[in-house]
Amino acid sequence: MTTKKVKSAGRYGVRYGLKSRKSNVVIDTFKRTKWPCSSCQKPAVRRLAAGIWQCNKCGHKFAGRAYKPE
Repeated sequence: MTTKKVKSAGRYGVRYGLKSRKSNVVIDTFKRTKWPCSSCQKPAVRRLAAGIWQCNKCGHKFAGRAYKPE
């Protein structure tokens, strides 16, 4: 369950502390965002696993960082 204030950290309820939940929201938004592809430049790169990214348009698969495809 998510809410406007806490976004995806709503699934934790009141547990784990505010600072931990806020940093988790930032990480969640980074890894779920569609990023621009390095080969076709379309915003279609999605995260497959930690450090593995793939473009949905051209199929280009590459390694990057865990939460950002840099």
